[in-house]
Amino acid sequence: MDTSTLSRQQVIEVIDTLPDDAFSELISFIGYLRYKSVEQKPEEPKPNFLLSIAGIGSSIEKDVSDRDEEILASEINSISGWSIRI
Repeated sequence: MDTSTLSRQQVIEVIDTLPDDAFSELISFIGYLRYKSVEQKPEEPKPNFLLSIAGIGSSIEKDVSDRDEEILASEINSISGWSIRI
């Protein structure tokens, strides 16, 4: 039997010739084929929750290694504490 040219009707006829005890295996296989045929999108990496609430990586400052004290001094008010720049 050339399976590449079977029509739906021919597949139904072949299924009708199967013994009754083969139906549970056929149903499992059909379920697998349906699962496999659904387009599986790769999951996008989720942002790290802790980094997102800490705001790490969202600074507008590019190179802070040499200017860390200057940046901290401009963002911290000595009386009221941290200030938020908007």
